[in-house]
Amino acid sequence: MLRLAPVLIVILLVAPILAGLAMALLPAFGYLPALGGERLSLDPWRALFAEPGLWRSAAISLTSGLLATAISLAVVLLYLAATTGSRLDRWIRRLVSPLLSIPHAAAAFGLAFLIAPSGLVARLASPGLTGWERPPDLLIVQDPWGLSLIAGLVIKEIPFLLLMSLAALPQLDPERRVAMARSLGYRPTLAWWKVVAPSLYPLIRLPVFAVIAYASSVVDVAMILGPTLPPTLAVSILTWFSDPDLDKRFLASAGAILQFGVTATALAIWWGLERLAGRLMGIWVARGGRRLGETSLHLAGKLWILLATVTAFVGIAGLAIHSVAGFWRFPDALPGSFTAANWARVLPSLAGPVASTALIALASTLLAAGLALAALENEQRSGRHPSRALWLLYLPLIVPQIAFLFGLVVVMEQLGTPPTHALITFGHLLFVLPYVFLSLSEAYRRFDPRWSQLALTLGASRNTLFWRIRLPMLLAPVLTALAVGLAVSIGQYLPTQLLGAGRVTTVTTEAVSLAAGGNRRVIGVWALVQAGLPLVGFIIAIGLPKLLWSNRRGLQGAP
Repeated sequence: MLRLAPVLIVILLVAPILAGLAMALLPAFGYLPALGGERLSLDPWRALFAEPGLWRSAAISLTSGLLATAISLAVVLLYLAATTGSRLDRWIRRLVSPLLSIPHAAAAFGLAFLIAPSGLVARLASPGLTGWERPPDLLIVQDPWGLSLIAGLVIKEIPFLLLMSLAALPQLDPERRVAMARSLGYRPTLAWWKVVAPSLYPLIRLPVFAVIAYASSVVDVAMILGPTLPPTLAVSILTWFSDPDLDKRFLASAGAILQFGVTATALAIWWGLERLAGRLMGIWVARGGRRLGETSLHLAGKLWILLATVTAFVGIAGLAIHSVAGFWRFPDALPGSFTAANWARVLPSLAGPVASTALIALASTLLAAGLALAALENEQRSGRHPSRALWLLYLPLIVPQIAFLFGLVVVMEQLGTPPTHALITFGHLLFVLPYVFLSLSEAYRRFDPRWSQLALTLGASRNTLFWRIRLPMLLAPVLTALAVGLAVSIGQYLPTQLLGAGRVTTVTTEAVSLAAGGNRRVIGVWALVQAGLPLVGFIIAIGLPKLLWSNRRGLQGAP
């Protein structure tokens, strides 16, 4: 049975995406018999190109994806170069999991409440520094250039790229490399950039591609922070897909294929930038320069990561304040009164979405963990590490969600599958499985083989070895992977909205649906609940091993 796990994972990741892309491609050329499309036609593309603001939407999607990725990657590399081994480094590493657990929508709402003309920043600076007695007439959130959208994406993608980098660094032995460069006279930050960064990037290349794909096709963050006239391409596609006029499905299909092309273009541009950056880096390394720029890089590495971290947590604090705010006039820094009325108003409607969210998240995460453990255990028993197939894990993350999920909905409609919790769980599993596998694989593969050899020499079977030796000793990383899976599932908006046909509500879909409204207090309650649910998983992942292995310190963390 274990031998079937890798095959099942490949089928699960590849088949729905290929089927979804195929069923998005056919309606894009007018063929969908269920809606009267009996022959191939270019009419959907003519209608798409006639849409006002289409190319601006595509351009914003393309540039936001590239800029958000470039800024996030730069902040992560600057941080690693400037603070590795320092007290700040240890502090930031402890915050990676909480930052990663914050759903994209909750982080976007937090940023919006922070930078809006009547947000916390303007209140703290007024009237003393700005002279404002009322909110300024400035379009900051949902600006037409997508700057607030890029900022929201950067805040969330930094923890992801940082986690991927921290997982890859042990393969490079960076301390030895930096020590060797320092023996030649290079300052620490410059040494890291010249001898570690060029080797680290190839190891995190696929995660970087995943960030580009997500940032160029994101829906929930774009609905909260992105421009509205016109919106980003992915938001426009979702609007067409949800239109009561079923003929819009053909237009949405063409848009989905165009979104696939926009993301592919972004990846191609990034590939070209990689080549250019590689050559420039080679010239920079060859020229030497043991001290020039050290101070600037060191300060930038500390300041930018601190700014991103503080912004994320202050944004969540802003959600908490709004959720209990009473009367709050501008420019008061804090509400004139605090009240629980906002929570009392929302609590009756929380039970259903919270229950659906928990059910779907637990089911998809447990299924993903079972498949990941089975595949990794099969690796250990067979002695084969399928590194060449690793890129398949990133397939659901690199292909734009809107591109294949739309086609997957068409497939399910053709099969007569109703929008149920089970179908949404399947959709979430496509995105949860890669994260769970990647979170668990490094610790599983680094498990000391001497424990296995010792158990086998004492007569233990392979199954006994797994259940009584390997799994208990890997409890901490397994629970961490489960917490990551729960966080990913809780934050999923598009799979829930499309596969659920709007009939299954979760905390995320309810929170995003409030983006168009102006009641910040209600939004604060929903977004805070959405941010708090994944945090429960990480608290359990950190606390349970310490509780169970209180007398075995070595088992309280990842080996």
